[in-house]
Amino acid sequence: MNDRIGFLIPEFPGQTHIFLWRERQALANLGVHAELVSTTRPPAGIVSHSWSQEARSVTLYLMPFSFRDGVMSLVDLLRCGPVRWRALIGAIRRAEVESRWERLCLLAMVLPAAKLARAAKRRSWSHLHVHSCGNAANVAMLCSILSGMSYSLTLHGPTLELYGGNQQQKWRHSRFATVISKRLYRDVVDRLGLVPADKVHVAPMGVDVDAIRRRQPYRSWSRGQRCRLFSCGRLNAIKGHEDLLRAVSLLRNRGVDAHLRIAGEDEQGGRGYRTRLEDEIRQAGLEDCVTLLGAVNEEQIRQELEAAHIFVLASHNEGISVAIMEAMSMEMPVVVTDVGGNSELIEEEVDGLLVPDAQPQELAQAVMRVLTDQQLAVRLQTNARAKIIAHFNHHISAAKLAARLAGGNEVGSPGPHTSIWLGQSSEGVSAIGAQI
Repeated sequence: MNDRIGFLIPEFPGQTHIFLWRERQALANLGVHAELVSTTRPPAGIVSHSWSQEARSVTLYLMPFSFRDGVMSLVDLLRCGPVRWRALIGAIRRAEVESRWERLCLLAMVLPAAKLARAAKRRSWSHLHVHSCGNAANVAMLCSILSGMSYSLTLHGPTLELYGGNQQQKWRHSRFATVISKRLYRDVVDRLGLVPADKVHVAPMGVDVDAIRRRQPYRSWSRGQRCRLFSCGRLNAIKGHEDLLRAVSLLRNRGVDAHLRIAGEDEQGGRGYRTRLEDEIRQAGLEDCVTLLGAVNEEQIRQELEAAHIFVLASHNEGISVAIMEAMSMEMPVVVTDVGGNSELIEEEVDGLLVPDAQPQELAQAVMRVLTDQQLAVRLQTNARAKIIAHFNHHISAAKLAARLAGGNEVGSPGPHTSIWLGQSSEGVSAIGAQI
């Protein structure tokens, strides 16, 4: 297989995008050359990876839009012909949006879609894969209408509704879609009515187990020693960091010298949720034992994991957390909330501990179990890496995407504009699909 595709990722390279960089490399090994394209550059405060500069240098950014981009896009639109014009207008009219403003925003996406279509033609892409179901997917859909190029989606979650409106159009006109967990699979099927065998495939994200591995043996905690906890997740209320702070306070009240280090930054580059979290730390008197590391590169995350006794994550929702996968690949005992797809990653008391959401007392108690039961700690950290190698290796997700691309319209890979809604016959294909 020797294919060239577009790889559309919003605000790339962001602090959570390392798995996408790995997946792109794994696809290249399978003969799929994924050329990076993004909506816009991320805020400088969240760009931290060792490969970020290289990534930016090879990424096509659709925005900001230059005067030349505008002129060329208008020329391309004028040349696209009446059939595609009718299809484009029909898509905007049929968009499932809640306000006139949202429809105008969709109309404004036509110019970036034309820029994307022009790049696809110039670079000879056979397909466009979109790692988003938000506005980037709308741009891909409009690009497909303008160019005839197929596209596919990946839904990362934690839930579908976070990605805005017009979901049925985005999914209906995609060639196929992947979701990263069985929970998201059920969410999509229930909400959108898709025939799952034909349209949606479960393909969990993965980590590079060769790069993310221990260099020193794991050492369990012993009484009187500092307890080193590590968490990794963007600074956002959904990640439950405030519950982690309460759990640290509870542990310290029990006489455990608990210290927590959190890697990650907020979406505003340190000017948003971080300030609220810093206030919480001061009010709880935890300045000396809680450290906010900000956005850090993958090597520092590996070092933090190797130095810690337990990885903790108190998210209120998740797709499936790559941060947890990395901790497990590093043979870490993990204590995380039982939300989203985390239970698909962790088997309780076999390779990790799951605790109820928004229950700091339960979180602190689970941490105490790992600290005081050395056999449990060793069992969890030993089984954790084996789980990741077997089921959450990044080569697996890349191979599944490559297989979908190679499958064309065969067995579960409908054409780019095939409508396969439950209860809808082939005559129910939209006017857009019929015209292109």
